[in-house]
Amino acid sequence: MGARIRVLNVVAAVAIVVILYYVGRPLYWELEARLQEYREGFSDATAASTQTTAEGGNVQPVGNARGLEAASLQGLPKEASIALMALDVVDPDAATPAKPSAIANAAAGSAGAAEEEVGATADGSSQESSGTSGGGLDLPSEATAGAAATDATATGSPTTDSPGAGASGTGASGDQQFATGVRPILHEGRPLLPDLKREIWEKPPPGSAVPVREEFALRREMVQHRQRDNVVVVTFANYAFLDFVLNWVRHLTDLGVYNILVGAMDTKFLEALYWEGVPVFDLESGMTTDDPGWGTPVFHAMGREKVTLINVFLSLGVQLLICDTDTVWLRNPLPYMARYPQADVLTSSDHLTRSVEDESLEHWDRAQGAYNIGILHFRPTDPAKRFARAWAEQLAGDSKIWDQNGFNDLMRQKLGPDVNPEGNDNVFWAFDGTLKLGILPVALFCSGHTYFVQHLYRKIGLEPYAMHATFQFAGTEGKRHRFREAMAFIDPPEYYDPPGGVLSFVNNIPEELLTGGDHSLQTHFNLVNYQLTNLRSALAIATILNRTLVLPATWVRFDRIWFPHPGILDGTDTPQPFLSPLDHLVEVQRMLPGKLKEDEFGPAVPIREYSFLDNPRTPQALLKSKLSVELCDEGSPDCPLSPDPPTDKLRIKKNTRQNELKATLSRYSDSKWIEFSSMVDSFGGWDDKAMEKKFRWRLRQYVGIWCCVNAQPGHIWYDFFNDEIPGWKPRPPANWTEDHPPWGKDQPGAL
Repeated sequence: MGARIRVLNVVAAVAIVVILYYVGRPLYWELEARLQEYREGFSDATAASTQTTAEGGNVQPVGNARGLEAASLQGLPKEASIALMALDVVDPDAATPAKPSAIANAAAGSAGAAEEEVGATADGSSQESSGTSGGGLDLPSEATAGAAATDATATGSPTTDSPGAGASGTGASGDQQFATGVRPILHEGRPLLPDLKREIWEKPPPGSAVPVREEFALRREMVQHRQRDNVVVVTFANYAFLDFVLNWVRHLTDLGVYNILVGAMDTKFLEALYWEGVPVFDLESGMTTDDPGWGTPVFHAMGREKVTLINVFLSLGVQLLICDTDTVWLRNPLPYMARYPQADVLTSSDHLTRSVEDESLEHWDRAQGAYNIGILHFRPTDPAKRFARAWAEQLAGDSKIWDQNGFNDLMRQKLGPDVNPEGNDNVFWAFDGTLKLGILPVALFCSGHTYFVQHLYRKIGLEPYAMHATFQFAGTEGKRHRFREAMAFIDPPEYYDPPGGVLSFVNNIPEELLTGGDHSLQTHFNLVNYQLTNLRSALAIATILNRTLVLPATWVRFDRIWFPHPGILDGTDTPQPFLSPLDHLVEVQRMLPGKLKEDEFGPAVPIREYSFLDNPRTPQALLKSKLSVELCDEGSPDCPLSPDPPTDKLRIKKNTRQNELKATLSRYSDSKWIEFSSMVDSFGGWDDKAMEKKFRWRLRQYVGIWCCVNAQPGHIWYDFFNDEIPGWKPRPPANWTEDHPPWGKDQPGAL
């Protein structure tokens, strides 16, 4: 018996070591870099700030992490209007940023290793998960016989230039000896059809036929035709991400970047891009048209396609800027890449703190968060090619390696020193000690955290180049919604003029909820609960009126991440409170029409992002067709005032019930926009109890979580019906059995 127990103990110990290795590897990179800081005592304060306990049912953050102290918002009115507050609330300490800490940067590492693990929490619970395309291609160029590779700004133009150095390269005998795991997608010998030489956005004539699929094979002539100054910008996807790709291409061409190629992973996507006039090539992957979801085998297969493309384009001697489709370009990136001709590879990063105050590359020894392969720039140098081959062989040898982890593992085999210590360009040695790497500045090539949460580019007063929808919690739909919130997603015209009109409300938040008291878990939930209660009323009224709801801007005191933290990640420039992405609070992907069965959950409420009415694409006909609704106390002299004929202003009594509300406001069905001055005391209840039951069940599916306190489980559910539970407190579920969305009064005693 004793021997058996010892064997079992050994097996258990080995299993624990293996689990810790795979879970903790991204954290290791950062913790290794900051170990010396820990030894000097810096970690003591950090460790104290990250302890969060759940004792006696009361959750209490412990310590005083930077950013947890009360913030002062200068000039806030007593009733802080969201419209007035906009995005410019700043951290009072931003002028003297704290020394970057291991916690913030380890957060970047861990979230980078799970950057699109949407809906997942570090404590083991998970929400519905969905991934975006693993697209994003960089086209490196290399020197050709007798000519150096061009490093010009490469803004491109709609006209066809000469192919430059990339035409010759080292030839098929050299570059096309690809690494194991690189599929032979490059085809030579077939001339490029005139139909595939059209200018970008030039659509084929109506009634014409799509060329046979073989004509879309990737080949040297196709790349030469599209390159500008020996640079090509590439992404790839399947049909599920058509709108992301069209948005990606449109932003680039609006910036004057035309040297674009898109890889198609299925025939439907290929043909859709052809009819839109987008230069497309066939990846011959045989993939389905569905969203694969983050972390699935298909998702990992998509990542390997990226490595194949990098190897193939490098073989053609062109510079490659390869990007994920869930990026949006805000400035032409090519002049920036041209500033660093000495760099073999430039990469974006999941690091959460900035090490530079200008447009310089990050300091490699201070920006140790995970490298993010969503934006990569390759030059076709020998070190870059050796790395690309090693990357492909690594992934071919282990089907379970995530392509981004593989990239990080290889690059970090050797780090530093600076290539040119006196030049201050922050390019450094990496990989095998011969590759020159640069880290793109995190405030300008933004992750989902540095753009949508911290707004780091505002801190240094510069315009960002790109936003990447990482660090978010609602899958592909959440990414799309974030871009819409930033007015960076180009939808078709009908999106901006929804049938039946829109409903909005002024989300005035009392100053006390925003800034009163310490920033704690309780004050965070007090702020969120106030907004959820108002949102519940707005969703009910939109359901009754059959209108699209323009969601309010939402404000929070605490950040959300995948692991226990003190509210704001230490060392980051996250202000308190801050304008929160919607996916921090609710399951955006479940709010969309068609996601929940209407016979069980009642009618869906179409939604629009909080910036919808400020978007220049929203038609003036909608904006000028507005009915303003004010609430009044029943019994007061002018309440309700029912003008006859109807005007553009209306007063209705507070707490009006379903049937009366519908009868009153249905007279204004011609108004495209109805705006309530407030949602407080706006809705008095349902007359149709069956409809109410379905509505409550629907909202139960919408609710999201905050993550996390130091407990198992450690996340805490938000609650649309928190006001129905006397003495409601923010507590994690007592155990995994009770880990479910809150029930409200339908199940008394449940959170």
